[in-house]
Amino acid sequence: MEDVANAAQAILIIGSNTTEQHPVFGTMLRRAVNKRGLKIVVADPRKIDITEFAVLHLQQKPGTDIALLNGLMYIILEKGWEDKTFIEERCEGFDEFKETVMQYPPEKAAAITGIPMEKLYLAAEILSVNRPSAVIWAMGITQHITGVRNVMSLANLQMLLGNMGKPGSGVNPLRGQNNVQGACDMGGLPNVYPAYQSVTNPEAQKMFQEAWGATAPLKVGLTVTEMIPNLADGSVKALYILGEDPVMSDPDTNHIRHCLDSAEFIVLEEIFPTETSPYADVLLPGVSFAEKTGTFTNTERRVQMVHKAIEPLGDARPDWWIIAEVAKRMVEGGGRQIASGKYAGWEYPDTSSIMAEINALTPSYGGITHARLEHGKGLQWPCTNADHPGTPILHTKQFSRGRGKFMPIDHVSPAELPDDEYPMFLNTGRVLYHYHGGEMTRRASGLMAVYSQPLVEVNPDDAATLGISGTKRVKISSRRGSIEAEAWVTDRVPPGMVYANFHFPEASANELTIAALDPIAKIPEYKICAVKVELCE
Repeated sequence: MEDVANAAQAILIIGSNTTEQHPVFGTMLRRAVNKRGLKIVVADPRKIDITEFAVLHLQQKPGTDIALLNGLMYIILEKGWEDKTFIEERCEGFDEFKETVMQYPPEKAAAITGIPMEKLYLAAEILSVNRPSAVIWAMGITQHITGVRNVMSLANLQMLLGNMGKPGSGVNPLRGQNNVQGACDMGGLPNVYPAYQSVTNPEAQKMFQEAWGATAPLKVGLTVTEMIPNLADGSVKALYILGEDPVMSDPDTNHIRHCLDSAEFIVLEEIFPTETSPYADVLLPGVSFAEKTGTFTNTERRVQMVHKAIEPLGDARPDWWIIAEVAKRMVEGGGRQIASGKYAGWEYPDTSSIMAEINALTPSYGGITHARLEHGKGLQWPCTNADHPGTPILHTKQFSRGRGKFMPIDHVSPAELPDDEYPMFLNTGRVLYHYHGGEMTRRASGLMAVYSQPLVEVNPDDAATLGISGTKRVKISSRRGSIEAEAWVTDRVPPGMVYANFHFPEASANELTIAALDPIAKIPEYKICAVKVELCE
């Protein structure tokens, strides 16, 4: 992300609480504002901390990102600020896309989003005049039933402005955890092998069949948001859960508990006991980052080396070793021979041997070896061979599909909107002092001293209506459950919306969230549901 922090003239941050959830990169952006005048436009329903460094805050209604982006692109086309040369030489589908965008004049975009027209014009001008400009987004964009469409809209905006394939530009997703990118790269998705080679591609299947001796059928598998609900009807019978705490991190916690109760068998591999642990039949002790050697791939596709700092404690073992040993015992227990194939034996003396297999089967990682990673700041894929320097910036000459394709995207309302019974929006996320389900950070006394309990952000206008004064406890209810927590009366949230986190099991926001899924990515709509707020007796 250094090229964005150093070269971008303007940045649109949308769906990302950057300084609280990605504080290192957030610090880089604050420094760029102070030292070289970087112009930041923030689009977020909440008044998050980074707005203090922004030239403009667009406070859209929850779930209206597409209408906002279409409104900005209408203005860009109206003013003639689009990059005509880039569109002509690098893109396709422009006319159909334009036809859709022109249905979102500023008056309509303002009515849907709640953003004044003058702010829409100002945002479009800032991003158009100050180029290259970058887009930064995170789970505030993806965790909607329109998550895929939201991302496509951001790509439309950046292609329209020619902000692709150059320093300080692009669409830049900030990953939620430190190795999400690496897990996806290695095939931790139901539709691809490593390096995003489709499981429905017979040629890809043949290559992995020859390498591993066996592989899955030519069909897409299930996502976690499909697997866990399927436990309830018996179509999925067992789970192997590694480093995940679905009781804390999945939506509609009451239903998640029911599903886990319905499973015939659950294996949980973890470094600490979690809220999911009581549902496990077998607990396997993994090791923390400080107890293992290997690589992490960060949000900018940079693969970096990690070395074991201490020996594993107790009976804990590295995850790769545990998985290999379980696999070998499954083969032996089934009375079968290990399939023939160059990499079929599950015999890995160390992580460098695993990386050698990755080099052979994952083209974008072909030149990323442990030996090379010992020097410098890591390598960014694609890095196809031992002499390749890595690829800091993608799409410099063309897109992976050739021409970039504009997509006509219309606004779609969230799955659940406020009504008379549940009149307020709930927005969810993290806070600076805690991380995801909180199983690690709640064990840190220093962090707990600063942020020791769940807090729910309530706007002063709503607090006055409810009769909240000071820090009184409130009950927040949705159609799926209720929690009680202290109210933090603050203008960080707009009237009609409350904000809660999912770090504390005694009052997790996911007791309330809805399991409505994006139809393509199957990501839940964590960011929006309808709730009512009441004072506790």
